[in-house]
Amino acid sequence: MLDCFKKTYAAEGYFGMYRGSAVNILLITPEKAIKLAANDMFRHYLTLKDGTLPVFRQMVAGGLAGACQIVITTPMELLKIQMQDAGRVAAQAKAEGRKIERISAMQLTRSLVKERGILGLYKGVTATAGRDVSFSIIYFPSFAILNDLGPKDPVTGASAFWWSFLSGCMSGSVAALTVNPMDVVKTRMQTLTKGSGERQYSSVLDCITTTLKNEGPTAFFKGGACRMMVIAPLFGIAQTVYYLGIAEKLLAKL
Repeated sequence: MLDCFKKTYAAEGYFGMYRGSAVNILLITPEKAIKLAANDMFRHYLTLKDGTLPVFRQMVAGGLAGACQIVITTPMELLKIQMQDAGRVAAQAKAEGRKIERISAMQLTRSLVKERGILGLYKGVTATAGRDVSFSIIYFPSFAILNDLGPKDPVTGASAFWWSFLSGCMSGSVAALTVNPMDVVKTRMQTLTKGSGERQYSSVLDCITTTLKNEGPTAFFKGGACRMMVIAPLFGIAQTVYYLGIAEKLLAKL
């Protein structure tokens, strides 16, 4: 992680760390809205007549929610990865005496649509689905169980603000590390521009077998610490804000 930070800083400066953030800012809100609302909807429909929701049904609800979000997640991840990888490609070209003009997310989107059609934005959708569905299967039941164990508001019966945040952080960290192998596969599948010695993968299975053969099983956990550091506060904040009902309160005034 430190080596990556040093090299990125040397090649692109501090703001190179924020490359691809515009895509994230634009699409992360609808993605999380779909994910959280869909989970609640499926939990409602899967609840038994006696009001209980077994863990298996919670897992099904989470998995279905994860499947719903990929319509937004796949193009968001694809564009974000390309923007983040642009600095690496430019630095490599500079070292070879070449110069590559960096393009914006909008230019990249137009180029992909022009060359491959709208489906060009969904490259790596299988790996993305595998990651997000499995993540949600783990995350949502874990959060619900942990959140229910904490202190409750005596009036509303809702979990304390800080406990919901911690529950989201803990559940997000565990789920992120567990599905990190599929995140590695997804990232490699969605990296369109390859450097020397790198290859394009024909399928998810090809990516898994090739990586396992050339780099060993530990390669599937590269970036795991970074991912946990990002996902923990991301889901802690998102889940807490969602449970506070801020959107409902705002919409009620309209």
